[in-house]
Amino acid sequence: MYARQACSTLQRLARGFPILALTGPRQSGKTTLARACFPDKPYVSLENPDERDFAEQDPKRFLARFPEGAILDEVQRCPALFSWLQGVVDARPVMGQFILTGSAQFDLLAGVGQSLAGRVGRIELLPLSLAEMRDGACLPPSLDRLLLNGGYPAIYQRELAAADWFPNYVATYLERDVRQIVAVRDLSQFQRFVRMCAARSGQLLNLAALGADCGISAVTAREWLSVLEASYLVCRLPPYFQNFGKRLVKSPKLYFLDVGLMAWLLGIRDEAAMATHAARGALFETWVVGELVKQRFNAGQPADVYFWRDSSGNEIDVVFETSEGLQAVEIKSGSTFASDWTDGVKKWEKFTADTPTRKPILIYGGDESHERGACHLVAWRDIRAIT
Repeated sequence: MYARQACSTLQRLARGFPILALTGPRQSGKTTLARACFPDKPYVSLENPDERDFAEQDPKRFLARFPEGAILDEVQRCPALFSWLQGVVDARPVMGQFILTGSAQFDLLAGVGQSLAGRVGRIELLPLSLAEMRDGACLPPSLDRLLLNGGYPAIYQRELAAADWFPNYVATYLERDVRQIVAVRDLSQFQRFVRMCAARSGQLLNLAALGADCGISAVTAREWLSVLEASYLVCRLPPYFQNFGKRLVKSPKLYFLDVGLMAWLLGIRDEAAMATHAARGALFETWVVGELVKQRFNAGQPADVYFWRDSSGNEIDVVFETSEGLQAVEIKSGSTFASDWTDGVKKWEKFTADTPTRKPILIYGGDESHERGACHLVAWRDIRAIT
């Protein structure tokens, strides 16, 4: 069991909410985390047909089995429970009673919004972060190996090769979860869509072009992309344009939330291929963005990370707000600093001359962090320090 940074957040929320909702992609470690944080609570999986039938047919008696609360796993499989949970926690207003987990935020959060508003503390759990790998003594020895593996705990717990694990993960997801969510007539077409999304990670999202490349309409592309988002496989990074008067790009950028899954979908199977692959820069950028999102999710905060790009093509990879001003983050996969890496930062500084900002950060694929003129140069292994 790897210590998860979200555990302290869960325990903090349990002091202020009667119900906790823990969501995230399949196999991200939700069940393991919930049981580790609350070892004395009974555990029930609603993937179990007998338990699910009981909960659906007699939810009142089902919940009566747990007078002190319980961990209810994959609770979106039984949405009828939500309204009954409301009555239970209202009748007994004790904090931290029920821990609900789900790998599909659409059903779970819809139920939360309808029946449990104000009674639920939410946290989203993504695969392992770099800090969690380091603390668990399983950080891959090289950047290319990290990009190849990604962060799903099973790869490290079972010492599996990523090339052995991801095919089964993708098959299970496509054959089981997707068909429960949306009508996919042609599974091979959906598989192509997922791979095309992987090829576009780090790029501006154009649904019409994405759909055309897959032989589907923009409407279908939007629907399928929403499924991938709701399953925590991808996210959209919105552009930052608050308080800026110049013309800015308003389309979001698309990112996968696990770089190992992206690499597998792109057909990268070993470190040698990773080192020379044309998409290595996009993979590194995807990994960095994922790390920044994980830091916020693990603290129980919304992602609130953006990018900046104007109509002339000037761009900053990541922007987020701090109490001291805007923080710009540039991302470069190279291991040796190049002088032109700060060109975007210099243009950003001119653009934000009248706006409070912090010193820009440049995250790169090298091994040493230090000050470099206009920015903080941060090695990939030190990314845990970015806040």
